[in-house]
Amino acid sequence: MNALYEVTISHARSAPLRNVFRYRSYLWLVDLDHLPRVRLLAGFRARDHLGDPRASIRANLDRFLAARGVDLGGGRVTMLAHARVLGYVFNPLTVYWCHRPDGTLACVVAEVHNTYRQRHVYLLPAGDRGQAEVPKRFYVSPFYPVDGRYRMSLPEPDANPGGRLSLSVRLDRPDGHSFAASVRGRAVPATRRELLHAAVRHPWSTAAVGARIRWQGVRLYLRGLPVIPRPAHQSQEGVQ
Repeated sequence: MNALYEVTISHARSAPLRNVFRYRSYLWLVDLDHLPRVRLLAGFRARDHLGDPRASIRANLDRFLAARGVDLGGGRVTMLAHARVLGYVFNPLTVYWCHRPDGTLACVVAEVHNTYRQRHVYLLPAGDRGQAEVPKRFYVSPFYPVDGRYRMSLPEPDANPGGRLSLSVRLDRPDGHSFAASVRGRAVPATRRELLHAAVRHPWSTAAVGARIRWQGVRLYLRGLPVIPRPAHQSQEGVQ
């Protein structure tokens, strides 16, 4: 059931400086028990996600959930993420849809990475159509403090050819300023041919994602937006 999504990713900052940018890329939706193996163009490694890099992504996720009282009983888990391309990956947001053995959705896990090689994981209830609200607990942008609340809309995407992917995250801050990001796309079969086409259209896509985000940070800094000091962040799983 693995699928590829050609996506448009949008970021919109409302104040004190307005900044909107969009870029195109591609993402994988994979079953954690049946990860694809395409070495140069699609690598999935535990060290790129939460938990012990010596274990599997699935084992680490199960351990994280068990520590919070969630037992999937071996139910299916799908993950939306960038894969390693030419040995490199940067995932601003990885989403896991965690199912019970009967196929019903038990919870959603949103794993956020910043450009400082840190991560934080939000455990979300299954909710109504993937809707959830959580307090911000993690330093992401150097221009925002760790405050406010995220409103997340993370419905599980349709993996069938032409199926829709539509995710959004909005940060509402106490001062009334907000930030919003969205990911929109359509599914194509995860064949070697489609992967090659995506890789040609979006060369070294994972490096490009990180470069675009850092460039936007440079532009905001040059426009005079002050940098907020980064607080210490404790790893949730004992592994940085």
